[in-house]
Amino acid sequence: MEGLPKLPGNDFANRLRQKHHVPQSFKYINGYPIPVRPECGLGGERLHEDSIQFCSTGNGNDTVLYDPILTYGRVRHLPVKPYQPHFVLFDQKTLNFSAFFRQAVPESATETYRIRYVNILYFLEDDTMTVLEPTIENCGYPQGRLVRRGRKLKVPAERDEFYTWKDLNIGINVEMHGYVFHITDCDAYTKEFLLSNGIELNEIELLPPDPAMNERSISQRQSFRHHKMYPATDDKLRKYLEYQGKVLHFDCVLDDRDREGGELMTYKLFYYLEDDTVSIKELKENQEGRDYFPMLLRKQKLPKNWKENPVSHPSIFVEKTDHEVSEYYSPKDLTVGSTIFVYGRKFLLLDCDGFTRSYYEKALKIVQPGRVTLDAPAPRTPRLDVPQYLGLGTPEDSLASHHSLVPKSPKKDVVTYLVNVNKFLRYGCVLDTAHPEDKVRRFVLSLSLADGTIQIMETTINNSGIRGGRFLSPRKVWLPGCDPNEPSYYTAKDLYIGATIVVFAHRFRIVSADLYVYRYMQAHPEMFAPIAIDSVRSYLLAEGHLNDDLRNATDEEYRKLMAETSAEPPVDEVQQRLAGFEVSKPGATSPVPVIASSPAPKPTEPVQHPCPHPIIPDEEIRKAYHTNEPEDLALQAYRDSEANPTPASPTHCDAKGKKTVRFQDSEDY
Repeated sequence: MEGLPKLPGNDFANRLRQKHHVPQSFKYINGYPIPVRPECGLGGERLHEDSIQFCSTGNGNDTVLYDPILTYGRVRHLPVKPYQPHFVLFDQKTLNFSAFFRQAVPESATETYRIRYVNILYFLEDDTMTVLEPTIENCGYPQGRLVRRGRKLKVPAERDEFYTWKDLNIGINVEMHGYVFHITDCDAYTKEFLLSNGIELNEIELLPPDPAMNERSISQRQSFRHHKMYPATDDKLRKYLEYQGKVLHFDCVLDDRDREGGELMTYKLFYYLEDDTVSIKELKENQEGRDYFPMLLRKQKLPKNWKENPVSHPSIFVEKTDHEVSEYYSPKDLTVGSTIFVYGRKFLLLDCDGFTRSYYEKALKIVQPGRVTLDAPAPRTPRLDVPQYLGLGTPEDSLASHHSLVPKSPKKDVVTYLVNVNKFLRYGCVLDTAHPEDKVRRFVLSLSLADGTIQIMETTINNSGIRGGRFLSPRKVWLPGCDPNEPSYYTAKDLYIGATIVVFAHRFRIVSADLYVYRYMQAHPEMFAPIAIDSVRSYLLAEGHLNDDLRNATDEEYRKLMAETSAEPPVDEVQQRLAGFEVSKPGATSPVPVIASSPAPKPTEPVQHPCPHPIIPDEEIRKAYHTNEPEDLALQAYRDSEANPTPASPTHCDAKGKKTVRFQDSEDY
C-alpha cells in the first residue's frame, strides 16, 4: 500500500470521502494572482494543525482533547502589509541625473567640439530611461528628447543586461546608442533614494563650459549698443511702456465771473505721462442747467502759446503739426497755484492727488505747494424743503414718495432684525383713566426687539361686557410731543414698571412685567436706566419669581463673610458682638446684625437683598424664560378681594395649569 500513488481511491485514511478537490492557494486582487495560505484541506476537510486532536501526551498513546488556545491564548501575528506590484509601488517616481556629453564639430574653422548639457531620467516603475536636453535659444541645432524612453542595454551587450538604478552614480559614464554621457549631479529625491538603498554617492562635479556659448556671450556684450542701455529722450515706445496708465491729476478752476453770465466752475485736469497729452473733464456740479459736455478738452497735446504761428505757416490751415508748435506744456509747467492757458481760457491749479505729489518729489525733485483755497461762491437758490407729514402712512414712506416719483421702501436694519428676531418684551398694563368702568380692563403690551413695533392685547374678563382680543396691531408708536416730520418712537428704555405711555390718546400705565424683561435688562444694563431695572426687580421680588437668585446671592454673601471672619485675628467679646452692626445714614432703615457663626436667615423683605446682575447671553435667555406663544403671559383679571380672596402665593394656576402673574390692586399704584 505504501507504494501506491496518492490518487483518489488509493487513500484508505478516509474511505467515506466524497470530495477530493484541492483548495485554492491563489486569490485575484485587482486582476493579479496573490498567493494565500489555504484555509482547509482536501475536499474541504479541516487541517490537522487546526484540530484539537493534533496534540498528544508524552507517551504518545492517548489523545489529549484540548485546545492550546484556551490555555496559552491566541498567538498575535503582525498584520501583513498588502502586496503591491512593482509598477504600483514606484508609480510616477523618477530619478533625475544631470549629465553632459561632448560632440565633435569636424567641419568648422572656429570650433572643434561642443559641450551639450542633458538630463537623464530613470523611471522606477518599469526601469526605463530617457535623455532630455534643455532648450537654448538660437543654438543652431535641434534639441529636446535625444534618447527615447526604454530599457537600455549595458555595453558590451553580449550578456543582455539592462541598466538599473543600482548602476547609476555621480562621476560615471553611461553609454546609450553611441552617446557617452558623464553624470555630474542629481536632484534631492535621487540622493535620498540612493542613500536609503545603501548606495554611496560620489562627489558632485561641475559642468564644463561650452566654448561656442562663451564666444557667443562675449560677442553679444561687445556688440551691445550704448543707446539701448541709455535710451534717448525721444524713444516713444520706451516712454509708453514705462508710463502706461500713470496719470497726473490736478483740481483746477475756471473763473469767468469778469464777463457777463460767467461763473466760477471747477474741473479736473489729467496729464498722461505716456504721451504727454492733456485732457480736462467737467464735473457734475457744473452741469446744472447746462448742456451735458463730459469733456471740456479732449486728450491732446496742449501748446503754451496757441496763437503763435511760424512764418511759413499758411493762414488757410487751422490745425498745426508738432513741427509748427514751438513748445507744449510739460509736467514742469504744472504746479499748484500756477495758471495755465487752454486756448484762451485761464485755469488756476488748486490741488493734486498723492501720486502726483510723490512723482514730482521722486522724479522731478519738485515739492508741490499746499492746496489753494478760494472764497466761497455766492450761495445758490436753495432747494425745496421737505413737505410736512400729512398723516397718510408712515413718515418714512411719505418721505420716499417725495424723493422719487416711484417710491422705494425705506431701508431696514437687517442686522438688528436677525439678531433680535422672535424676541419680545411683555408688560402688563392698565388704563390710566377717570372712568370707573375701564379700571378693570387688563392689557398685555409686547415690544418687538427686532423692528421696534408695539402690540397691545386685551385679556378677556368674564361678565364684564368687554370683548378681549387685539387692541393695537403691531406698529411703531410715537413719543408724545415729538416732531411729526422726524418722529421719535418708544423703545425698550422707555418701558418700565410705573411708566405711562400714550398710544393714540390712550394712557397706559405699566404695572407688571415678564421675567424675560428682567433677564434682558441684566444682559444689557447699558440700555436701561437704574430706576427701570430696580422697578422690575422689586416687582419680581414681591411676586416671588427671584427666589433662586436671592438664595444664590445669600449663599455668596455668606461665603464671603465666612472667609473674612476666618482671616481676621481674634477680638474680644464686645468687639465680636458689635462686628455685625453697621451705622446707617439718617433716614435709612435700622441696621441689621450679621452673625458670622450661623448662616444668614432667609430675608423677610426681598428689597433688602439685592439680586446679582449676571450677564446672560440672549440665546440662553430665550431658551430658559422666553417663548413666542402669547399664552405664556396670561394676566389674571382683577377680582374683588371679598368675593375671591387672594391666596398667599403671588402666583396661581389658571384652567390650563399654567402659572400666571396676578395684577395688584390699582390703589397700590
